[in-house]
Amino acid sequence: MDDSKHQALDRYAPETALTRLIRIPVRIVVLVVVLPVRMVWDLLSAAWHSFDRVLLRPLGRGLARLADTLVLTPLAWLYANLLTPLGHGAAWLLGKVGQGVARLFTTLVVAPAVALWRYVLVPAARYGVVVPLVWLYGAVLTPVGRGAAWVFGKAWQGAAWFLGGIWQGIAWIFGLLWRGIATIGRGLWTVVTWLVTTLLVTPASWLYRHILAPVGREIAAAVEVAWRIAGYLSRAVGRGIAWLARHLIGVPVAWVHRTVGTPVGHFVRDALWAPARHAAAEAGRAARGALATARETVRQARRDAWRALAGGAVGARSGEPLGVPARTLGSTTTVPSAAQASETSLLGEKLVKQG
Repeated sequence: MDDSKHQALDRYAPETALTRLIRIPVRIVVLVVVLPVRMVWDLLSAAWHSFDRVLLRPLGRGLARLADTLVLTPLAWLYANLLTPLGHGAAWLLGKVGQGVARLFTTLVVAPAVALWRYVLVPAARYGVVVPLVWLYGAVLTPVGRGAAWVFGKAWQGAAWFLGGIWQGIAWIFGLLWRGIATIGRGLWTVVTWLVTTLLVTPASWLYRHILAPVGREIAAAVEVAWRIAGYLSRAVGRGIAWLARHLIGVPVAWVHRTVGTPVGHFVRDALWAPARHAAAEAGRAARGALATARETVRQARRDAWRALAGGAVGARSGEPLGVPARTLGSTTTVPSAAQASETSLLGEKLVKQG
């Protein structure tokens, strides 16, 4: 309570000559020291926010999506479709095996052990050990113990009376000594307390209250004021740098883009890129048409050669138009790279051979 009252009084204490003397120099020195720190702090804070917004957040979202796609989703599928059924099967199998082992253990170990305990060990322990010990305790040890207890009780009463007298004397002597030592200790403690209070506590309290506390308050206030002023200066410098960058870099770049880059781009797009793309498309269509004509010419030549070798024209199959690409044997699916199937039947070939 005393410390809190002193602190409250120190906080609202009137200004002294020392306070007024050190206020302005301290604030100037603190401002000079704090201004570079505040500017570096604002620069690092802006850089960190930009780095976080531009790189870290998109990278984190991308890594999260990649981890979900490559790791979490396969693991979930593996757990749901493979590990869970395997676990259920293994649990069922282990349960059945455990039941069998338990039954076998009960039959081979537990039942014989229970029978041995019940019919052999318990009767042997009861009639071979417990009954003789009970008789020995009741008939021999109890009378001997009672006699020994009576003898030791009497002996302890004579010894206790003698030791009690000796202990009372020793306690009286030590009590006198302790009271003397306590009296001397209280006197010494009073003297030491007075000396410490007079030589240390009072000067230290005066020094703290009249010198250290005002200086500390002024330094704290100077740091607070300097931090705010440095923030204003740092933001002003930042706005000035942004204005210079916008007028020295942004405006010229925008003007060059608007007056030079955009017309040049439109000219390149309309005068060079569009005709080149149109010419490339025309050339591609012409090449595809030439290739189609060449393929059709090759197919026609192959059909003519086959008619010449097979002996006359052969009608096309029902449902298939003339001039279609080559097909596989026994199929109507068009396969451009497959060889032309024979249009004559195997029965015709047998008749030709027999003739």
